[in-house]
Amino acid sequence: MHELSLAQNLLDIVSAQCLKNGFKEIESINIRIGRASGIMPDALSFAFNAIKTDSAVANKAFLYIEEIPVTGNCKDCNNEFIVEEEYILCCPSCNGSSFVITAGRELDIVDMEVS
Repeated sequence: MHELSLAQNLLDIVSAQCLKNGFKEIESINIRIGRASGIMPDALSFAFNAIKTDSAVANKAFLYIEEIPVTGNCKDCNNEFIVEEEYILCCPSCNGSSFVITAGRELDIVDMEVS
């Protein structure tokens, strides 16, 4: 379960930024996870909640996850598409196999509320 190491890295990053900027506590963290990233949001949330109790600054923090759909651009028909599936094998319009994924692989920290 690589979500545990991702949760630990996330916790380390936000805790360091919180303390670096003179704050004492993280109230919430907002992140974006792409559906094609290979990250299971429920597993990441579970792992985060399990390890946050050991953190001095984030032990009460809430983790909010926004899932980003897979989007792409087909080189065959020039169609821009959005799909809800995690994996895409062909363009949903023309079934072409020449496309570029433009979103859906990300893991971004959007912001956090601190006090």
